Amino acid sequence: MAEPTLQEIFGANATQDATTVTIVKADLPGLTASANNRGESLLTGIILKAQAGLPKTSFDTNLNQNVYVELGYPGFTFRGTDNDPYRVDQFTVNLAKLDTQSTIDPDDY
Repeated sequence: MAEPTLQEIFGANATQDATTVTIVKADLPGLTASANNRGESLLTGIILKAQAGLPKTSFDTNLNQNVYVELGYPGFTFRGTDNDPYRVDQFTVNLAKLDTQSTIDPDDY
C-alpha cells in the first residue's frame, strides 16, 4: 500500500508548495468556517480529520503509514474558582519509525 496522501490526511482540497500548506476549512469535520476561527478550533478540526485519514486499522496493514490517531478515554476535570465541571476528550497521536534515535524528527515520518 502507498503512503497516505496529503488529501487523505487533510482533505480533498489540501495543497502544498515549497513554503506553505493550505488546508481548506470546509474539509475539517465539525468546523464552522469563518474569517476568525480560533486556533484551538482549527487544531481540533485538523486532529479530527487526521483521525479519519490515519486510523490504527490502516496503520496495522500498511507498512508505509507511520502515524495514526486514536480516540482516547473521555474524562472530567474541574476548573476555575467555582470548580465548574469540564469534559476532557483525549486523542493520541502515535509516531512509529525504526528505532535509530531518541528524538522526534518530522522528516522521518
